Amino acid sequence: MSTVIVIGGGAAGMMAAYTAASNGHDVRLIEKNEKLGKKIYITGKGRCNFTNACDFDTFISSIVSNPRFMYSSGRAFGAQDMIAFLEEAGCRTKIERGNRAFPLSDHASDVTRAMERKMKEAGVRIELNTEAKKIRVRREGGFSVEVRKNEQGRENGQTIFADAVIVCTGGLSYPSTGSTGDGYRFAEDAGLKVGPRAPALCPLTVEEPDCASLQGVSLKNVSVTVMERLDTESPEGSTRKKHGPVMDSEPGELLFTHFGLSGPLILTASSLIAAGLAEGKHYLLSIDLKPGLTEQMLDERVLRDFENTQNQQAVNALGKLLIAALRPVVLERAGIRPDTKVRDLTKAQRSELVRTVKHLTFTVTGTRGYNEAVITQGGVRVSEIDPKTMEAKNCPGLYFAGEVLDVDAYTGGFNLQIAWSTGHAAGSAV
Repeated sequence: MSTVIVIGGGAAGMMAAYTAASNGHDVRLIEKNEKLGKKIYITGKGRCNFTNACDFDTFISSIVSNPRFMYSSGRAFGAQDMIAFLEEAGCRTKIERGNRAFPLSDHASDVTRAMERKMKEAGVRIELNTEAKKIRVRREGGFSVEVRKNEQGRENGQTIFADAVIVCTGGLSYPSTGSTGDGYRFAEDAGLKVGPRAPALCPLTVEEPDCASLQGVSLKNVSVTVMERLDTESPEGSTRKKHGPVMDSEPGELLFTHFGLSGPLILTASSLIAAGLAEGKHYLLSIDLKPGLTEQMLDERVLRDFENTQNQQAVNALGKLLIAALRPVVLERAGIRPDTKVRDLTKAQRSELVRTVKHLTFTVTGTRGYNEAVITQGGVRVSEIDPKTMEAKNCPGLYFAGEVLDVDAYTGGFNLQIAWSTGHAAGSAV
């Protein structure tokens, strides 16, 4: 029997601790917060979309960074395994749209309580309000971990020893939950490479001031195209803006805010451009308000609407096509005064109106940062980690699992499944 220290009581840490203890090891779970699974409580708007009940190929295709790294652990402990695990632990589950899996109660706390029950049954010693400060490799073998315990408002430090350490400290997103990047420091201290990090699955800020006038407007069945803006100089010395496509979405939902854009489509887009934004690249985001219609079909639709509204103002004539909040913005973007009578619109103005409805474009200026990011993109280089065991290749006995790794995915339960799978792999391999 080995002594194992798991650092971090989130999804990956709880799974790693349970699995290691189930295999007969003496496991201590160190968590800096006053309770386990603090980030789990806010996932899925408090409902906890704990996995996605899709097939394995869909799971892999939903991973943005380093999907191949998840082949082994994802197959060994996948979505159906996690669903069965929670059901056996007394947490009833359900599947909703998009194969998203939730606890039947819609309470994230039920997932955490189920994990805690399983850990205690397996004999895991859970130490809350205890922060790991440093990991050292001992000459005689194993590790020493310096911790700081906060007991009744008083802090005291101590050193604990282990044969193996599993680091499950999360990334940098939602720092209020305790995700402050400790795991990256532990990795670097052990000689592992840690790549650049960026907030991902987060709202985007935009340059255009008219976005704020749409604050609170939620759109369904729209699509989004994201393009990288490439500024190049022509032979004459002038600047030309070229656009390279980054993303073309299926129809979905988005939300306008006082600072820019949010909602499922935008969170997905943010994951695809997070690293580029951190590197100083520039992006344009174009919203297709009517993705089910081609420009020709839309033009014919507008003509039909205008036939019976010749004496109306343009802003009112668009009543069947666009919601009220969008009409003045679209018309202004198209260069049309809202009070222009329909009978006075030119063919060129109508064409520009159609183009604007199909391409309502915003200039992305950045993200809302780690405070609003669901996950952290980047982290411990997967080339440093054995994908079957999560063990550091250069440091036997030291494991990394969960968000601390350079693996991330779209929304829909995929990121939590990465945590469950890699935590299970680490706990099984100790």
